[in-house]
Amino acid sequence: MVEFAIVDIETTGGDSRSGGITEIAILIHNGDKITETFQTLLNPKQTIPPYITGLTGIDSEMVKNAPFFEEVAERIWDLLEGRVFVAHQVNFDFSFLKTAFSSLGKDLSNLKLCTVRLARKVFPGLNSYSLGRICEIKKIPIEARHRAMGDAKATAILFDRMLKLQPDMVSNLLHSKNSLRFLPPNFPSYKFSEIPKACGVYYMLDSHGKVIYVGKAINIQERFRSHFSGNIHYPQKQELKAAVADLKWELTGSEFMALLLETLEIKRLWPKYNQAIKKPKSLWGLYSYLDGNGYTRFQLARLKKNLQPVETFFSQEEGRGFLKEAVQSFNLCQRLSGLRSVLCGSILDKSCDGACEGNISSKIYNERIQLFFRSIQERKGVIKIELEGRNEKEKAICVFEKGVLTQYGFKGIEEKKDSFALKSVTPYPETAYIFKQFFHQFSPEQVEILDQMAETQNEVLPLGF
Repeated sequence: MVEFAIVDIETTGGDSRSGGITEIAILIHNGDKITETFQTLLNPKQTIPPYITGLTGIDSEMVKNAPFFEEVAERIWDLLEGRVFVAHQVNFDFSFLKTAFSSLGKDLSNLKLCTVRLARKVFPGLNSYSLGRICEIKKIPIEARHRAMGDAKATAILFDRMLKLQPDMVSNLLHSKNSLRFLPPNFPSYKFSEIPKACGVYYMLDSHGKVIYVGKAINIQERFRSHFSGNIHYPQKQELKAAVADLKWELTGSEFMALLLETLEIKRLWPKYNQAIKKPKSLWGLYSYLDGNGYTRFQLARLKKNLQPVETFFSQEEGRGFLKEAVQSFNLCQRLSGLRSVLCGSILDKSCDGACEGNISSKIYNERIQLFFRSIQERKGVIKIELEGRNEKEKAICVFEKGVLTQYGFKGIEEKKDSFALKSVTPYPETAYIFKQFFHQFSPEQVEILDQMAETQNEVLPLGF
């Protein structure tokens, strides 16, 4: 016979990795009635924030002499072991207890059942499935809201009512495929099988049809699964899981196009649960100069107001990665490029042919530098890139000006050039970062220079941020 452990906890915050449990209540339900109860305050070993005290009424003084979790862990484990873990927004309560047991070397791995998800199926069409609201609608008393036993008893009454109204629904949830247990409580299970295993951009929507998150993925279905599989520690992710009711998507055919479209859509929609695309506090520049022996050297530094950089970057790490690619592609010296502080020969680096030790002339070496400069210069004009489309019958086309995306579209292979128009987009600097990441992967056949910037003898213009 299946037994259920109906659980409610109060905590010091929403993150199970940094928060602590202040109170726990467990009610054992044998499928017919409550057979056992347990309740205790817990000392969370940290101060309870005032806003939590305002919500629960539990303050640090109340839990000062309460047991630590490890003192009652064995009792809690015995109550949970072999039973279905039931809670309202089950992942929240489960994640805190799993983290607490993990610190003691125990792995909590019960079957879980969320009364929010169950209520969605048994009582469809309610405008809210919060515990307080659903109990108000269904005339279920809550003796002490936001206290563990008060909420646990209300959850138990709600669960008992649903179990007796639709026992098959509870059974179906428990015996559904493990692969679907991760799904958000408001997300229809049939919808998951419709999600493509292809590359593109996806949009998470709430119950009102509003986009609340935008992401990109090489495999949209697997990426959606990964959002909600396992324990979700971050409070924002717990909120997102509770809010997601639908998913839409747009295929792109390539990761490059997916990254670009994701950036455009986040900027256009500013979804609630997307972290804003980070803007750097300051840009970094790659500067060139001639040393006393006539060799061109490089230095990465924060962007300087009165100096023109060879190239600009969002971070020092991005700049170093760019330099490493240039060293390999144009046979440059790591020491002269500022990537190494010692002579290449001293560490037996055979990839360097001795420019740092004067074994090749500065003229030969600087000719390589000019090829490197020319490659940067080419990217700073107007460039069209053609790559794979969403299917075999089309191509994707992007147009960049000064490294920033300005137009894109998908063109049928048989479609005439005159009948095809690209979509113009707002030029966001963030697309330049994606462009630089992927540009070296494109073959010459994929790149067409529509308008090359005029070359100057002594400088290379930076990206137009």
